Amino acid sequence: MKNGAVGKGIYGQNLIKMIVPLFFEQLLVMLVGMADTLVVSYAGEAAVSGVSLVNQFNTIFIYLFTALTSGGAVVISQYIGSNEKDTAGASASQLLLLSIGFSVIVSGVILAGNRWIMRLMFGRVEDSVMEACVTYLRISAYSYPALAVYSSGAAVYRSLGKTNVTMYLSVASNIINMIGNLIGVFVLQAGVAGVAYPSLIARIFSAAAITLLCFRRNNGVYYQGKWIHRWQSIFMKQILRIAVPNGLENGVFQLVKVALSSIVALFGTYQIAANGVAQSIWSLAALAGVAMGPVFITVIGQCMGKRDTEGADYYFKKLMKITLLLSTAWNLFVLLLTPLFLKLYAVEPQTKQLIIWLVLIHNVFNATAFPFSGALSNGLRAAGDVKFTMYVSIASTIAGRLFLSYLLGIVFDMGVIGIAIAMVCDWIIRAVFFILRQRSGKWKLFKVI
Repeated sequence: MKNGAVGKGIYGQNLIKMIVPLFFEQLLVMLVGMADTLVVSYAGEAAVSGVSLVNQFNTIFIYLFTALTSGGAVVISQYIGSNEKDTAGASASQLLLLSIGFSVIVSGVILAGNRWIMRLMFGRVEDSVMEACVTYLRISAYSYPALAVYSSGAAVYRSLGKTNVTMYLSVASNIINMIGNLIGVFVLQAGVAGVAYPSLIARIFSAAAITLLCFRRNNGVYYQGKWIHRWQSIFMKQILRIAVPNGLENGVFQLVKVALSSIVALFGTYQIAANGVAQSIWSLAALAGVAMGPVFITVIGQCMGKRDTEGADYYFKKLMKITLLLSTAWNLFVLLLTPLFLKLYAVEPQTKQLIIWLVLIHNVFNATAFPFSGALSNGLRAAGDVKFTMYVSIASTIAGRLFLSYLLGIVFDMGVIGIAIAMVCDWIIRAVFFILRQRSGKWKLFKVI
């Protein structure tokens, strides 16, 4: 099969229709998150501190749910590619069962020991902040099952290439959350609870909506009641074979992020402030590369499901070109806007100068190296090459990011600039290994289904 023929296949004309909604969904979540922080600030310093600390903790579970549903997305995509839509629906149903079971257990553990967990993690904070943490964590824990159920449904629709559905649901959910926050803080003056309950309501809405949509038979791949209530080891093993390595990889990454926060805390006030502001801009700049991850999973997964390795090879190259082009344009755009962003922050000129350097370092390599370390790795996982990506990512995170951060930041006294350089070194290390792996063709030998 020639590349031209492959290019005119099921995704030849539909890639843009998949990519654009994913990008705008991620952008919307980012902008609403920034607006949420602004609204929460009116609930008092204790509320802001509590929400901020608990959100760091919540991120761990969000990544775990994402790892689980990513495993499901790979399996579902491969079954769709092999034209076994009924089996894909059974896998989707089993993913829902697994997500509900896992999230309910996690939620129960957090609810049973929320105060003890917060004391263990943030025991030195003031009593008012601790009470805010406990309140926000308790309400957040109620929403974990809804978050996991939504992620499962989103995995089904993204595997089908219908990313516009998750975008519309994200719009509706975030509107509910924002209106709820405004009412909770300014009308009811409910403090932390005033911003926690709207998030719970928004997540329940998203979970209910996506689940109802996933029961629609005209999708071709849909939830089936007989599979939701029945544990099937074959499907569970297929999902967990992808999800467990991905979860371990994400878990190590989150632990290293916590360790890096402790290192940054050693560098003095202006560097801590510069790093905090830069990270908010980094998150915005990374959207292009992050949005391409699910596209790789869907397209490469479907190609491998029908054992079209030539088609998968073609789309690896095609998607990487799109990712590099999109990431370069977006990172340049964010870099040019950075001086305007800085006018919103009341920081010293020295801090602003450091922020610009940090954003410059990040954006150059986020455009050139991160697409290979991030999006490309999702393609390898979609082919079933999960252990290799896990080993490389964990080794690079520890040896590259953590060790180099200590060496450059503390030993060589480079401060947060050293942390930023260590971060891009981590991306470069991964990029080299993943490029070589993709070119070797070893990923073609794996079978997920």
